[in-house]
Amino acid sequence: MEDQAEKLREIMKRKKDGVNANPVSARLSSAAKTPSKSSDKARIITVTSGKGGVGKTNLSVNMALAFARLGKKVVVMDADLGLANVNVMLNMIPKYNLYHVIKKQKTIREILVETEYGISIVAGASGFSQIANMGEEDRKDFIAELDTLSNADIIIIDTSAGVSSNVLDFIAAADDAVIITTPEPTAITDAYGIIKIIATEYDSLNMGLKLVVNRAKGAAQAKGVADRMINIAGQFLNLKVDYLGFIYDDPAVQQAVFTQKPFMVVAPKCQASNCVQHIVDRMNRNKPEETTGFSAMLKRLFGQSQDRERQ
Repeated sequence: MEDQAEKLREIMKRKKDGVNANPVSARLSSAAKTPSKSSDKARIITVTSGKGGVGKTNLSVNMALAFARLGKKVVVMDADLGLANVNVMLNMIPKYNLYHVIKKQKTIREILVETEYGISIVAGASGFSQIANMGEEDRKDFIAELDTLSNADIIIIDTSAGVSSNVLDFIAAADDAVIITTPEPTAITDAYGIIKIIATEYDSLNMGLKLVVNRAKGAAQAKGVADRMINIAGQFLNLKVDYLGFIYDDPAVQQAVFTQKPFMVVAPKCQASNCVQHIVDRMNRNKPEETTGFSAMLKRLFGQSQDRERQ
């Protein structure tokens, strides 16, 4: 522990002295030095789904690009447990990930990777499951490291699919929680399942729960799916869910996946790209009255993890 503490002090000293080889870290560091009322108030958007294979990571990455086109500084954090896909979708193999931060082998600045698309990513790792088992000091150090990301304008958290405690905590701690489904009956059932568990697990939510229908044949089909889910959630769960929009079932998406590039880059004028830009434009117009900030989000997240341990 003494060696780890010494290493951490050395790392923090290097940060203070401005030693930084990572260009995006330098950019974030520079932004941190610029006085701003909202510099520590990054908007946290969690993207999740009831089941895998419905386009969650694709939406996360392409939403990030759409926000970047609006002049936002965007970080995508892959919070998938052991099945990190963000870097795969971008054809990247990061040398380090969150596991190395948890183990205090690297700082968050050292694992933050800038992409050629104007967004930055934090690669995920199975080590995320160790958060709940951290001691108090280690937990504080980890929060301090992740809080570096608060210099971004938008932080998109791509969770794993399903209803694990980690996913639910990320949803509850966000400013906006985007649940993605497709018109397939199994996807609709699983999406409703996660909404039901959210309503059961949490008495009150401060974030906006939003629904996106992916791979829709058209606006009418998507709205039909959304209306059904929203009405059921309101009637039986007393939970408000907003319909954020839909994404066409566009062959350009699959083609982009095979090339390991975002479809908004490969086919910027395709139907799916237009849909994502419309969704992001709408989110940008309807900002939360007050964002919680990444530091507050992390404290809530870890607090919830500790509460689950005690139960």
